[in-house]
Parts: sequence; structure tokens; C-alpha cells
Amino acid sequence: MSELVRLVDIRDQELSVGEVFAAVTDPRAGGVSVFIGTVREADGGRPVKSLGYSAHPSAVERMRAIADSVADANEVQALAAVHRVGELQVGDIAVVVAVAAAHRGSAISACRELIDELKSSVPIWKHQQFMDGTDEWVGTP
Repeated sequence: MSELVRLVDIRDQELSVGEVFAAVTDPRAGGVSVFIGTVREADGGRPVKSLGYSAHPSAVERMRAIADSVADANEVQALAAVHRVGELQVGDIAVVVAVAAAHRGSAISACRELIDELKSSVPIWKHQQFMDGTDEWVGTP
């Protein structure tokens, strides 16, 4: 793992934005970009009751590989990413990523690249329960 990647994990408990921010704090950084993904109250116009995230055993390894790649491809000082699994309610934090860089543009760009790659490539699946009793799996192979 690159020394720039300071925290990568999948957890089954509440996530701490402060922990992720602290992980990327660096005196060389002039900007820190943080993305916090939360459970929204509706998806596709349907009210969400709750959802559950599950992850393949290789998910943390894949997250680390993506974080290393983003760190190598961008001018950053540090980055971190943590995703939650288990049952979540509307408003709960599902994912937190942060990137510190010398300049805000680099931090924002790398943060967006990191979350976009994590969401598209890490084997974490979302099972949404809707208020009308229906459900839907998202992100399954």
C-alpha cells in the first residue's frame, strides 16, 4: 500500500467523518476534499425504508488497489476511504472518502476519482428495502 494511502477499511459500525479527515491531515496540504455518502430517503421516486450493504471478502483489497492507483495518478499528500456494511437507515453514513493535496483543485479532482472508482469497481452490494414492501439489489455482478 502506498504511504499516501493512510486509511482503507470496511466496517459494520457507524463511520466517523472525523477519523477519515484526521487520517489525511498533512501540513503540506492546502486543501482537503471530503465526500460523505448517506442513505437517501428515496431512490427512483420510491421511498426507501432501509438498506443493507454487503461486501465480497476481496473488497478491502480492491479498495486498497484503487486508492493506490488514485494516489499514484494524482498530486496528493494523503487519501483515505471507509465504507460501511450491514443494515443502515435513512440518513446513516455509508461511505467517507477524503483526499489532501497542496491545492484544492487536485484534492477535489482526486476525491471525485476515488469515490467514482470505488463505487464502480469494489464488490460491495446494496439491497434496498422500499416503503411499499418491494426491494432491489444494486451493484451485483
